[in-house]
Amino acid sequence: MSVDAFNSAVAEVHRPSSPLAPKEGDILGRIGSLETRLARTASEIDAAQAVRFRVFVEEMGAQLSPEAMRRKRDFDSYDAFCDHLLVLDRSIEGDGEDQIVGTYRLLRQEVAMANGGFYSASEFAIDELLARHPDKRFMELGRSCVLPDYRTKRTVELLWQGNWAYALKHGMSAMFGCASFPGIHPESHALALSFLHHNVAAKDEWAVGALPHLARDMDLMPAEAVNPKRALMALPPLIKGYLRLGAMVGSTAVVDEAFNTTDVLIVLPIASISDRYLNYYGADAGRFAS
Repeated sequence: MSVDAFNSAVAEVHRPSSPLAPKEGDILGRIGSLETRLARTASEIDAAQAVRFRVFVEEMGAQLSPEAMRRKRDFDSYDAFCDHLLVLDRSIEGDGEDQIVGTYRLLRQEVAMANGGFYSASEFAIDELLARHPDKRFMELGRSCVLPDYRTKRTVELLWQGNWAYALKHGMSAMFGCASFPGIHPESHALALSFLHHNVAAKDEWAVGALPHLARDMDLMPAEAVNPKRALMALPPLIKGYLRLGAMVGSTAVVDEAFNTTDVLIVLPIASISDRYLNYYGADAGRFAS
């Protein structure tokens, strides 16, 4: 499949140690009543964890620790040092905690290295990828979720405007993170996984796979048997959004029993972001990054 044909197919279809005073200058993007910014207080992070619980546990069937299930919060040790990107609907009455409709967890390389490494390294060979790029600064995107009523194009665009403004502000060179298919049977996603394997696999200096003892094949169908339009329709919206930006995918997948998902690794060098999206996000997000 040629690059032009692939692009055509795609086209179709911190935790703060103490509360921070709200300030206008930390807004990373706006679309209508929605705005995106980093969490300012521990209570906003708690509210984001509640949103994650609703999506990952109540909707997707994840099985978390007994304490997490009791508290109805998705949390782990990474929450203490990651930055938490929020999407808020300002038309909802109440405080910021009541207005959170989506969230992303952001982890910069220097912060990760000071706190034991990246979350994704528990599934994928991240250290090998980092070692090949000692001159680059990586950031990890994780725990992405949006409440059902807000799973629209503009919410996804706003999340990406926030990610892009954050990356610009901190001088990031590349982004990566896990993206998930529902369920723990990769074979049920044979078409989509095979499409990713044959068309957007990360190669050469960007090549990365799952840890050997966790690796599951993605090459489940021959290239000639993969219908690109059908495969794109079978991709989760988040993965489809990454591909539009110019992302690549790791060579093998991982089954996450606890979260009831099949995970793939997304790799997105800033230099690879499609000019169309670079101009689209950069024109607006640049002013938010200052």
